[in-house]
Amino acid sequence: MNLILFIAALIISFIVVRIGAIVFELTGLEQSLAKFQALSCFTGTGFTTKESELITGSPQRRKIASTLMILGHAGLVTLIATFANSLRPATIMPKFTIPFLRTIIPSSLLPWINLVIIISVVYIIYKIFTHVKFATRSTDFLRAHIVKKEIVKPVSFEELLIATGGYGASSIEICKDSPVLNKALFESKLKQHDITVLVVEREGQTIPNPSPHTKILLGDKLICFGKLENIRNQLRVIPK
Repeated sequence: MNLILFIAALIISFIVVRIGAIVFELTGLEQSLAKFQALSCFTGTGFTTKESELITGSPQRRKIASTLMILGHAGLVTLIATFANSLRPATIMPKFTIPFLRTIIPSSLLPWINLVIIISVVYIIYKIFTHVKFATRSTDFLRAHIVKKEIVKPVSFEELLIATGGYGASSIEICKDSPVLNKALFESKLKQHDITVLVVEREGQTIPNPSPHTKILLGDKLICFGKLENIRNQLRVIPK
């Protein structure tokens, strides 16, 4: 029974990580980064500071990460417990019979048989889930159901990392304590920090390619391009 529970927990763990990667990707993370973050959250191994900002800066991604961490801890405990019990020698009966084979084997060999089975199952499951065709089909299947059920909200323009070096596009809402509030774009000195304002969204209206004299008002949403770290520091991003 413990062996069966171990195999079931292992398969579920692979599926949960795959789902986590998909939902991270749907929030705007690049595919390889989404896979790495899902695995990091589930296993609790952590991730780099720069990449963690992409998770902690979004409530939706934080919720996904929290769920993966909780499931990961529960899964790890289950795997450890069932693995340990599978390798524990049977003390109730001195011998056991292999079903269908009518073969009697000393119970002292049971842990070693279970160990061989576990190693084989882990290898087989890993090869299956990393097989290109299976991975593609399972990912497409899960993504279609996730989108259909509206488990996550589609990303619009939220910190889309489009180049190396930390540059990307981000949608910022101006709050009351923002240092650029009530200033014209040329007064905000954003250009000096390598930040370009592409669009200003105000009360349902869109101002593309705003002029340097456009005034930044409370509640405005600025779609900016530049180094994401500079955008957060200069505009005091309020995560959505």
